Amino acid sequence: MAKIFCVANQKGGVGKTTTTVNLAAGLAKVGQRVLMIDLDPQGNATMGSGVDKRKLELTVYDVLLESATVAEARAKSEKLIEGGCSYDILGANRELAGAEVEMVELERRERRLKQALAVVDHEYDFVLIDCPPSLSMLTLNGLCCAHGVIVPMQCEYFALEGLTDLVNTIKQVKANLNDDLQIIGLLRVMFDPRITLQNQVSDQLKAHFGDKVFDTVIPRNVRLAEAPSYGVPGVVFDPQSKGAQSFVTFAQEMVDRIKVM
Repeated sequence: MAKIFCVANQKGGVGKTTTTVNLAAGLAKVGQRVLMIDLDPQGNATMGSGVDKRKLELTVYDVLLESATVAEARAKSEKLIEGGCSYDILGANRELAGAEVEMVELERRERRLKQALAVVDHEYDFVLIDCPPSLSMLTLNGLCCAHGVIVPMQCEYFALEGLTDLVNTIKQVKANLNDDLQIIGLLRVMFDPRITLQNQVSDQLKAHFGDKVFDTVIPRNVRLAEAPSYGVPGVVFDPQSKGAQSFVTFAQEMVDRIKVM
């Protein structure tokens, strides 16, 4: 049975999509079976995994509206296969924006993804869900089926405010929709140890959240930023870069952490 994790943060621009696709590639590299789900209508995680969102015949939109199953809608990327980090992709495109309106009056609207995944979760070790930055019906679908939330965050002041909002959201969803939901861990991303403020915020996170802060730190790395323009995760684009190696280390830390969950 797969462990399902949302990669979420209600603050935009904190590296959620970069974290999702590189963690998926890193987990695949250490031998895990992975499904990556793109719940953001922008489809950046889809494109960053080597799948052209404009050419998709079936997407997560069709799965949420129950016109297709996960098995029918998932895709594979030749670029990932060639890079030795292959994982399955349940992609998204602009159609997904319409799902918000169409799902409002539907039954079980916040649990549709959970029911769809129940059919295939035995085929995977991990399911990673890239969530949009807002608390929308799409995000709720992700949170309702997840065992936990991975929170990527920059070590900056405003990121702490965004974290407070996310913690409150998770508490509400846990109380009303998903008893299993919890924060699995906080991942420090785009980290530059030369900046005093980032070190101070990092220390505050470790003091307040303790072992909820992942040991792995993802450095600020230009190769991770360049990779999406080539349609692959940084782990595939430049495996020797510090950013790629950090995500492979993080993937192994995730594997070790779920063993004790």
